[in-house]
This record gives sequence, structure tokens and C-alpha cells, in this order.
Amino acid sequence: MSQTLATASNRLDEDDDALVHGVVAGDRASFERLMRRFNRRLYRLARAVLRDDAEAEDALQEGFLAAYRKMHQFQGHASLSTWLSRLVLNECLARLRRASRRDNIVPIVGMPSDVEIDTLVPSTDEGPDMAVARAQMRLLLEEKLDALPAAFRTVFVLRCVEELSVEETAACLGIPEATVRSRHFRARSLLREALAQEMDLAERDVFSFDGERCDRIVHGVFARLPTQTS
Repeated sequence: MSQTLATASNRLDEDDDALVHGVVAGDRASFERLMRRFNRRLYRLARAVLRDDAEAEDALQEGFLAAYRKMHQFQGHASLSTWLSRLVLNECLARLRRASRRDNIVPIVGMPSDVEIDTLVPSTDEGPDMAVARAQMRLLLEEKLDALPAAFRTVFVLRCVEELSVEETAACLGIPEATVRSRHFRARSLLREALAQEMDLAERDVFSFDGERCDRIVHGVFARLPTQTS
């Protein structure tokens, strides 16, 4: 088993190396493959930091452009995904600093029963009602995640959504592994608490009995009553 994993790892490293050489040589097809390979992970990282879809897309594009310009500087001391993550993260933090200067507000930026992450991933074999429910759950989770401090948000996305290891997450964010573990634990605790509060509020509306339902029952009963005789 270990030999198989090592072989797969080497194959990935060789593929990354080929992509890097292709980009350095000016091969745009290699650059497109690189972007498509890391697009989702890097977007989620940017979205976790910036809390805005459009800003995250812009930051990701700027990060990729920086990668294209600096690809010849990539030495392989870190993995390609880690190197790209740092470029995107730097762009995100630069945007936050610019926004802070504009608004004269210091942003809260941390540097760089569990919540089920599969609610973020749509299923192809579910009915329309279930798909809607899962979409609503995903939006609720994203809303609560956006409310977390950035330090917890980024660790949660990398660990839970992208399923990076503690070591990989620490390398991406440039923080100790112990910090990753503590922030991950804290993020999950805060999310569970926030979702539990939503559940408490929702419990009050379970099997709601509105005026229309009341009227329907009353009318249905009267319709079945025997006719009164004088």
C-alpha cells in the first residue's frame, strides 16, 4: 500500500514539474491545465478570506497572473499547490489592506456532532426537494462560515472543504501545525454553536399551523357534519 501511495505521489510531483516547465516555456495549454487543476481549491481559499464571490474571483485571477510571471522563480522547496496558495493569499491580504485604508477600518485577519461538509457538494441522485434542502443548508453554512474570523475561516476551508492535512494547511498559511489544529477545532465549535441556534429557532416553526390550514380543517369538518334539521 505504501509503495502504491509513494508511486502516486511521485507521479503527481512529476506532473507538477511538467506543468511548471511548460508554463516557463510559454506553453499556454500547460498554464490552462495548471489553472483548472487548482482553480477550486484556490477559489475557496480566496473566498474564505474575502467573503465576497466577485472579489475572490478577481483575487484568484490576479494570483494566477502573478504565478505566470513568477513561474521561473518556483524552486520546488514547497509543493506547487502551496506556492500558488501563498500567491493567492498574498493578493487577498493586499486587497484587505487596501480596503482597510479606504474605510479606515482595521480588518480582523488571522495569518496566515460535527458539521457535515458533504452538504456543500450537490448530489446527482437526489430529488428536487432534497436538492433544494441541501442548497439551503449550504447557504446557511456559508453564511455562518462568513461570520467567523478570517483566521478560523481559512483553516476550516482548507482542512474541511478541501480536505488538506494539518501539515499541508500549515504550509499554505505559514503557521505552526498546532495553530492549525486549535483554529480548526475552534472553527468547528463556533459553527456547531451557530447552527444549533438556527435549529432552536427553526424548532418553533416545525409543523407550522397557519391560518389557511386552520380554515381548511374547519371548513372540512363543517362539510362533513350532518345537515341540521329544524
